[in-house]
Amino acid sequence: MNPAAAETQFQRLDIWLCYARLAKTRSLGQALVTRGKIRVNRIRVAKPSHSLKPGDVVTLSLGPTVRIIEVLAFGKRRGPAAEAAGLYRELTAQPDQTTSSHPEKKFGGKANPAIEASVAANGLRLPGTGRPSKRDRRATERLKDRFGDG
Repeated sequence: MNPAAAETQFQRLDIWLCYARLAKTRSLGQALVTRGKIRVNRIRVAKPSHSLKPGDVVTLSLGPTVRIIEVLAFGKRRGPAAEAAGLYRELTAQPDQTTSSHPEKKFGGKANPAIEASVAANGLRLPGTGRPSKRDRRATERLKDRFGDG
C-alpha cells in the first residue's frame, strides 16, 4: 500500500486537533493527550500519535466543559474556522438557554429580593454577580469578625 493511501485513511490525533481548531497548536494538542484529557471511542488515549479515522468519537475534557465530537474528515492544513468546522460534528447536548446562574436571568428578568437579602446578610454573593460592592465588602468583614477569621 502506498503512503498516500494510508494518509487518507488515518490521521494523527494531535494533528487533527490542531487542524480542527480544537487545540491552538499541535504541541498543545499533544499536551491535552498526554494529560489524559482526550478519549477516542470511550478509551483514554495516551499517545498523541493515535490514529483517527472517520466515524471515531472524540471526547475532550476542557476545564469544566466536556465536548463530544464525531470525526467526519481529515484536514490538509490549519485553515479558516469554516473549513475546520467541516472536519467534525458536535454531539454534545447544548445547554438549556432558559436557565442561568445569574439571579436576574433566573427569576424572569428581576432578581429575587428575598434571596438577595439572605445572601447579603450572610456575607455571601451569588455567582456571576460581578465585583463586590462596598456593602458586600462590609458584610464579608462582619462575617469574618463573627468567626474570628479576620
